[in-house]
Amino acid sequence: MNKKFTEDEIRNALLEMGEKARIAAHRLSIMTTDQKNNCLRAMADTIEIESKNLKKENAKDLDAGRKAGLSKAMLDRLSLTDKTISSMAKGLRDVAALEDPVGKQLGEWIRPNELDIRKVSVPIGVIAIVYESRPNVTVDAAGLCFKAGNAVILRGGKEAIHSNIALCHCMNRAGLSAGLPEGAVQLIPWTDRTAVTLMLKMNNYIDLVIPRGGEGLIRTVVENSTIPVIKHYKGICHVYVDSEADIDMAIKIVENAKCQRPGVCNAAETLLIHKSIAAKFAPKMAAVLKKHGVEMRGDNEFRKLVSGAKAVSEEDWTTEYLDLILSIRIVPDLGAAIEHINFYGSKHSDAIVTRNQVSAKRFLSEVDSAAVYVNASTRFTDGGEFGMGAEIGISTDKLHARGPMGLVELTSYKYIIYGNGQCRK
Repeated sequence: MNKKFTEDEIRNALLEMGEKARIAAHRLSIMTTDQKNNCLRAMADTIEIESKNLKKENAKDLDAGRKAGLSKAMLDRLSLTDKTISSMAKGLRDVAALEDPVGKQLGEWIRPNELDIRKVSVPIGVIAIVYESRPNVTVDAAGLCFKAGNAVILRGGKEAIHSNIALCHCMNRAGLSAGLPEGAVQLIPWTDRTAVTLMLKMNNYIDLVIPRGGEGLIRTVVENSTIPVIKHYKGICHVYVDSEADIDMAIKIVENAKCQRPGVCNAAETLLIHKSIAAKFAPKMAAVLKKHGVEMRGDNEFRKLVSGAKAVSEEDWTTEYLDLILSIRIVPDLGAAIEHINFYGSKHSDAIVTRNQVSAKRFLSEVDSAAVYVNASTRFTDGGEFGMGAEIGISTDKLHARGPMGLVELTSYKYIIYGNGQCRK
């Protein structure tokens, strides 16, 4: 771990990993559902059996993190406990219980010349996951990619390097004994950024990159990759309280969207209020937000109604606080709310609270986001909450995957054509 590797040594080792992953991806593509599920269950069992050793390796990361001055919140995310280890094992078993997304017939049609054309789901191939401090991502990402028939190359944060290596070793040892192809799950062991930069140029071996982490990490991946990337930069999520909103419902939705877990990407960062309901709604909403310690940053109209609110800046409208801070604007009408969301938002998750079905329909049609809600909190943008069972991340892109990415989004498709001697004229 402490040995310094040259750039050429890292490049050669990465190319070898890429070749192994390519070979493994082919073998994975023809594995049966039962074979994949047996591997996943074996991995889950071994992770639980090896919990003592996993915690021992995790202690090295925690000790290094304390010396590096990591915050308590960061150390909590980094920590492996009996509870988190059991949760990771359960996650693998849950993935094993999900329907296999590979080999599904997505469509079929017969041409006038009697060609029988079928569209069938297939694995993507080799997926690279670049992520930060949470070691549970190592297990979650590997399990999901594997169930969808993909080989995976993992590159976690330096804060969790000992934990990630131990977890990957557990999964490989268990998986190989149950039929997992060698090279199906690999972890880049170097914490040097050179390894990421080099990996992002391996488009001959890797089909897709998925970054999970802060905006800085994601932008670095996108700007340096020659491989397609699926991502979301940040979650600037809005709740718009319409002129015909149920005030009690609106208060509950805003409270949940902002306060339940402010540090996640589907938490609300901006509240928009229709001017005709503002005098009734704003003071009541502010009282609830104050109880949670929310710092309110409002426009002039809002600050006339709520004392103690700070002045909102132009920069605030595009800031993902991930904290108990909320930007608030009073808007003249629904059109202004939609315009604000489409201009300042990050195309993640946005909600309207209204009893007017015409307004709701217009909001759903015109707001250009991955998830658009009527009378519900933005906090539901999540693979588990959407009934996908699990997710690899959330995408605000429009190509291939959008919104929570479950097993189906980790597949592609191909066309299978049956003929009886047809030749094109």
